[in-house]
Amino acid sequence: MRRRLGPASLTTATWVVAILFVFPLIWMVLTAFKQEADAYTDPPRIAFTPTLDQFASIFERGLLPYLGNSAFVTILSTLIVLLLGVPAAYALSLAPVPKTSNVLGFFLSTKMLPVVAAIIPLYVISQRTQLLDNVWALVILYTAMNLPLAIWMMRSFFLEVPTEMIEAGRVDGASLPTLLYRVILPVVAPGIAATALICVIFSWTEFFYAVNLTAARAGTVPVFLVGFITSEGLYWAQLSAAALLASLPVMIVGWIAQNHLVRGLSMGAVK
Repeated sequence: MRRRLGPASLTTATWVVAILFVFPLIWMVLTAFKQEADAYTDPPRIAFTPTLDQFASIFERGLLPYLGNSAFVTILSTLIVLLLGVPAAYALSLAPVPKTSNVLGFFLSTKMLPVVAAIIPLYVISQRTQLLDNVWALVILYTAMNLPLAIWMMRSFFLEVPTEMIEAGRVDGASLPTLLYRVILPVVAPGIAATALICVIFSWTEFFYAVNLTAARAGTVPVFLVGFITSEGLYWAQLSAAALLASLPVMIVGWIAQNHLVRGLSMGAVK
C-alpha cells in the first residue's frame, strides 16, 4: 500500500502544481471571450455566452502594425544573434584562443548592468542617430541583449561534439566553413534551435526598451498592451484578448520546436 501511495501522491502533487501554473493562462483565455460586464463580476462568472467582440475591437485599435514590428524585430535580431553567435561559440569551445575565460567573463558581465542604468545614454544615442522610435534601434538592442546568453548556451552545445568527428573531417580535407556547416552544425542543431527559441521569447516579450525608445511608428506588442491601462481602469476582456493574440505566436513556435527544445536543453547537461 505504501509503495502505491508514494507514486500516486507524487502524481497528484504534480498535477496540482501544473494546474496552478496553467490556471492564469486558462483564465486569460476564458476572459478573452467574455463581455466587459461579465469580466467584472464578483464572484467571477464561469458560465457565460462566448463572443468574439473583444478580438474585433483589438484589431480595430490597430494591433497589426504592432505585431508586424514585433515580428520584424524578433526575427531579424534572432538571425543576427545566430550568425554572430555560432562562430563565436565555435571559437570559444572547439578552437579556444588565449584568454578564453576572460572573454566568457566579459560576455557574462554585460548581463549584470541594470537596464535602468543604461536607458538614458541609449535614449540620447538613439535621438542623435535618428533611431528614436525606429525598429532598427530595437534590432540592435535586442541583438546585444541576447548575444552573450546565446554564446554561452551554444558553447555548451559545441563542447558536446565528439572530437573524432572533427578530426575525421580534417583528415578528409574539409575546410573550416565546410567543417562547421556540414559536420558540426547538424550535431548541435537542437541546441541552436533551443537558443533561437529563447532569443525569440526574450525579444518578443521585452518591454522596457520598447516602451522608452518607441512611440507611434515602432511600438511592439508589449507597448500595445499598455494602452489598455487607462485612468478609467482596466478593460479586462479586451486586455485578455490582446494578451492571448500576443502570446499565440510564441506558443506556436514553442509547440513546433518543442522536440528540439527539450533535446537541445539537455545537450549541455552533465552526464
